[in-house]
Amino acid sequence: MIKGKDIVIIGIQPWDIEIGSNCKNIALEFAKDNRVLYVNPPMDRITRIKQKNNQRIQKRIRIAKGQIPNLEKISDNLWNVYPKNTVESINWVGSHSIFKILNKRNAHLLSSDIKSAIKRLNFSDFILFNDSSMFLGLHLKELLQPKVYAYYMRDYLVKVPYWQKHGERIEPHVVEKADVLTTNSDFFAEFGLCYNPHSYMVGQGCDVSHFSDEDDTIKVPDEFNDIPSPVIGYVGSLTTLRLDIKLLEHIANERKYWSIVLVGPEDEDFKKSELHNLPNVYFLGRKDSSELPNYVKGFDVAMNPQLINNLTIGNYPRKIDEYLAMGKPIIATKTKAMEMFKDSVYLGSTKEQYIELIEKALKEDSKERAKKRINVAKSHTWSNNVEAIYNAIVTATKHRVKWD
Repeated sequence: MIKGKDIVIIGIQPWDIEIGSNCKNIALEFAKDNRVLYVNPPMDRITRIKQKNNQRIQKRIRIAKGQIPNLEKISDNLWNVYPKNTVESINWVGSHSIFKILNKRNAHLLSSDIKSAIKRLNFSDFILFNDSSMFLGLHLKELLQPKVYAYYMRDYLVKVPYWQKHGERIEPHVVEKADVLTTNSDFFAEFGLCYNPHSYMVGQGCDVSHFSDEDDTIKVPDEFNDIPSPVIGYVGSLTTLRLDIKLLEHIANERKYWSIVLVGPEDEDFKKSELHNLPNVYFLGRKDSSELPNYVKGFDVAMNPQLINNLTIGNYPRKIDEYLAMGKPIIATKTKAMEMFKDSVYLGSTKEQYIELIEKALKEDSKERAKKRINVAKSHTWSNNVEAIYNAIVTATKHRVKWD
């Protein structure tokens, strides 16, 4: 446990983001025992021009002009700063040397905004926690001189087009500079060990209270009345970048008496797929997040039929915790990241294994197994996740930092 310290968080998601954010959840946990400054990503010039009519960007423009304060108090121990400086949009730059110059300039601009907020809050000997901001994070250790610099890696961003051009070169340097690397999967931890001996898998937090059904109050939607059992289901975006259409087609064709239920928005390839011509495949469409537990409850077996590629190989799928929280038997594609679930999730590598494991899950399911799965989900709390982050930081720096 780390208590009574000052922590500065930088990342790639602003506090006023409209969707859920791992980094925000971590910040809230940090702030229970420490003072925390959450730094929004700086506004870049292209965004300022192209999205000038967006309400969130208008607020940032007013802040940049000094019309409203850039430091906001979120709670007793938590503040959010909006950087005043506008940085250059440089991820598209082809020249490494030009990118290097502009990236360092951007880091100087951001560091000046952070220093200003730190001074106003009277922060000292702070921990700098960087959630995946690899470009700006390359120079912040030397510019801000934190007591500890921790880098948090939870997605394979260097395989995403926005980050790929320069990220594959830069992120290893950021990992190398960090005092400690924390990750949410063994895959990323092993990657980190190539550049930093202080690389730790700290797991993933998840608020699964929304999916708790131990009192049996969640109702199955009426749409399931006309869907024969057993129901093998998936909840989430139906995207061919991450999901294996051929695997789903194989399952539906080999077991025509199973109902394959897919809940979520489809990309164009899914819309055009042969799945729509199979009588035992049901597309239920996009649902509000508040309704998702109801649909998961309608499943006899939940699945995560991932492709194995650069986007998914190290990915920690939060939906696994949500499935577990409802006690459902789960079939998922075997990856390095999924090995942490091997005692509570059936893991398959082939189409044939998926069939065998679904049959096994249907046969073995019991109230006792469901209870064990629920307990696994309960253990993946944000408080446990942050405690693991604290332990990693202390372990990596105990030779030079006194944490009493």
